[in-house]
Amino acid sequence: MSEVLEGRTATGRGVRVRFSADGIEEITDAPSAPDLLLIPGLVDIQLNGYGGLDVNDSSRPASELPDLVRALWGHGVTTVYPTIISADDATTTTLVKRAAAARASDPDVAYGVPGLHLEGPYISSAEGARGAHDPAVIRDPDADEFDRWQAAADGAIAIMTLAPERKGAIEFTRHLTRPSTGCGVVPSVGHSLATAADVHAFAAAGGRLSTHLGNGLPAQIDRHHNPIWPQLTEDTLTAGLIADGHHLPADTFAALVRAKGPGRCVLTSDAAALAGCAPGDYTTAVGGAVTVAADGSLRLQGTPYLAGSGASLLDCLRWATGPGGLPLETAVTMATTTPADLLGLHDRGRLEVGTRADLVQLTSTPDGAVGDLATVVVNGRLIARSNS
Repeated sequence: MSEVLEGRTATGRGVRVRFSADGIEEITDAPSAPDLLLIPGLVDIQLNGYGGLDVNDSSRPASELPDLVRALWGHGVTTVYPTIISADDATTTTLVKRAAAARASDPDVAYGVPGLHLEGPYISSAEGARGAHDPAVIRDPDADEFDRWQAAADGAIAIMTLAPERKGAIEFTRHLTRPSTGCGVVPSVGHSLATAADVHAFAAAGGRLSTHLGNGLPAQIDRHHNPIWPQLTEDTLTAGLIADGHHLPADTFAALVRAKGPGRCVLTSDAAALAGCAPGDYTTAVGGAVTVAADGSLRLQGTPYLAGSGASLLDCLRWATGPGGLPLETAVTMATTTPADLLGLHDRGRLEVGTRADLVQLTSTPDGAVGDLATVVVNGRLIARSNS
């Protein structure tokens, strides 16, 4: 049975969208559509948790991932790549098995989680570059180990963040993308002190993404010889940018987008389990002692280092389109179409007939900024609608 939703696209066009479980069936002009923003469901390719739910804590209940998927609907995120950070072999195996089991048993998870993102453990162990990752588990790439994880995940690992300067990293990158291995994984450079030669070799070997470009680095680096510039010049690398207002200052964010080009940038939240939680001191499976600051940032207790983000992808969209920020259409594309295309989800992340009906309707503030969530549709199913 078809349903209808009206609103204005990111370009301001009034539309009437008819949809069902089969997808978007018709889009027609609706000049009198309500003054509500109507966009595709958001696609977050890097998220460790939200609202106390944590995909990196193996001691949590088995319902953690299904609960997280449904919680994210309330923030306009209809597709997510849960991100498992550096851990020992046994812990990573347990976590990917749990995710695979949730995808196999829960249709909402199977749809909302097309794949997993492994952030480490094959990253830099240098202070600053490793961020909140445990130095005791960081190590060189191991293709056999990864293949065991992929088997345990039932083939769900879709993104692998690594440091190209580690021993064997370039060959490992080829392994991730080689058709004969059946991997088909998106290799991403992150938490790295790679030289320009390392970055270019990584891109030539099949690298396709930069994990939170501009972060995962020491506070002080060489002004010319650092990993940022070569990643900006490599057109094969799409830049993931954490637009939470803390990981990147506004000018830095704008400069990275201009240098890379909006079409090669994606917004990501990098939200951690404490995102959305009240200010205070907490102990977490990732990072240990973490403080949720009054400004919403998450920091390793007693240090200036960030411990993931306290923002949802919808929060990031709001910040990125704030005063002096990106045009709404550009930012929406960076949070929907571009990440979907990067991961081969060409039937998501767009308002087009024939695509999946993942829709988000939002109010606008008096000054025209992105407001509150009004309606969420996931795969043709109306999930939430406000009474306003």
